[in-house]
Amino acid sequence: MDSSSTLSASNAEPRSTSQRIKSIFSGSVGNLVEWYDWYVYAAFSLYFAKSFFPQGDQTAQLLNTAAIFAVGFIMRPIGGWLMGIYADRKGRKAALLASVLLMCFGSLMIALTPSYETIGVAAPVLLVIARLLQGLSVGGEYGTSATYLSETATKESRGFFSSFQYVTLISGQLIALAVLIVLQQTLTLEQLESWGWRVPFLIGALCAVVAMFLRRGMEETDSFTKKKDKPTESLMRTLMRHPKAVFTVVGLTMGGTLAFYTYTTYMQKYLVNTVGMSKTDSTMISAATLFLFMLLQPLVGALSDKIGRRPILIAFGVLGTLCTVPILTTLHTIQTWWGAFFLIMAALIIVSGYTSINAVVKAELFPTQIRALGVGLPYALTVSIFGGTAEYVALWFKSIGLESGFYWYVTGCIACSLLVYVFMKDTRTHSQMDKD
Repeated sequence: MDSSSTLSASNAEPRSTSQRIKSIFSGSVGNLVEWYDWYVYAAFSLYFAKSFFPQGDQTAQLLNTAAIFAVGFIMRPIGGWLMGIYADRKGRKAALLASVLLMCFGSLMIALTPSYETIGVAAPVLLVIARLLQGLSVGGEYGTSATYLSETATKESRGFFSSFQYVTLISGQLIALAVLIVLQQTLTLEQLESWGWRVPFLIGALCAVVAMFLRRGMEETDSFTKKKDKPTESLMRTLMRHPKAVFTVVGLTMGGTLAFYTYTTYMQKYLVNTVGMSKTDSTMISAATLFLFMLLQPLVGALSDKIGRRPILIAFGVLGTLCTVPILTTLHTIQTWWGAFFLIMAALIIVSGYTSINAVVKAELFPTQIRALGVGLPYALTVSIFGGTAEYVALWFKSIGLESGFYWYVTGCIACSLLVYVFMKDTRTHSQMDKD
C-alpha cells in the first residue's frame, strides 16, 4: 500500500452501520459455504463409507472415514500459517477469496471420484487429497474470517458481530444436514449409498463459485487499511514475540473445540452407532439441536459485550467439566427421540459459552500486523490435535470396549481450558484492537 492510499484511508469517514452490516454479510456468506463443504463430509460419511472402504463392519468403515476427516485437519495449521501471513500482508479480502477457491476444488474432487470397486486404492487416495485441500482452505478461513468480522465491528458490538462466524459455521452444517434430510426422503438407501451422496459435494462446489464472486465485492477492513507500520521482519518472528497470546489461544481452544465436535459432527454417528437410533432420527435430532444452537450465538455474543468475555468462558468451563460425563452417560442409554434432543441441546447451550465469543477473544489478543496469523495458526494447530481427532478417538474407545473413557477425555480437556479462562485477562477491557 502506498503512502497516499494510507493517508486517504486514514482520513476516510467512519463506516455507517449499513456498510458494516453489508461487509459482515459478504464475509459471512462465504464462511457459510466454506463450512457447508467441510461438514458435508461428516454428514454423508455414513453413506459413502462403503464406496471408499468396502471391507469390514460399520465401526471399521467409520473409523476409516473418521481417519480421513482427521487427515483434513492436518492441513489446517498449514492453511492457518499460509493464509494468515497472506491476510496480514495482502489483506483480509484477498485471503478470504483464496480460501473459498480451494474449497471449491476439494468438493469437486470428492463429487467426481470413482468408487473403490472402480479404481481400487486410488479412490481413498483421491479422497485424502481432496480433504487436504479442504483442510488448507478451512485452516486459512477461520483466522482471516475471525479477524475480518472483529475488525469490521465497532468496539461496543464486537462480541455480537463476531458471533456470526459461528452462526454461519453452524448454518453450513445445518444446510448440509438439510440436504441430507431431503435426499433421505427422496432417494432409497441403495441410491444414497450408490450415487446420491455425490450430490451435496456438487452443490458445495457450485456454491463456492457463487461465494467467490460475492467476496470480490467485500470492502477491506479499516484496521488493515490504516495500518501504518509495514513489517520489517518475518511475521512468524513477530508472532513469537507474543508467546502469552499464542498459548492463550491454544489453551482456550482445546476444550471448546473438542466439546464442539463431540456434540455436532460426531453426535450423528454416536446416535446411530452407540445409542441405536435410525440414521433418519439421528439426522433430524442433529438438525433441530443445531438450529437452536445457531440462534444462541448472537445472544451470547451480545451478552459478552455487556458483562465481558471471561465470565462466559468460565461458565462454559465449569459446566462442561461437571456435566460432560453425566450427559454422555445418560445419552448412551436414552430410549426416546425427545430425550436425546434435550440432552444434546443442554450440552450445546453449555458449549455456546465458547463458540459464540472465541473468535473475538482471539482477535483481541493480537495487534493488527499479525492478527490473522496469530488467530489462525495456534487455533488451527489446536483444532487439528483435539477437534479433528474427536471422532477417531471416540470410535477407538468404542472399538476397545471402553467408550466411557472418551467422556472423561472430553472432561479433562475442558478442565484444562477452564484453568486458562480463570487466569486470563478479560479481552473486552484489555484488547489489542483498542491499542492499534
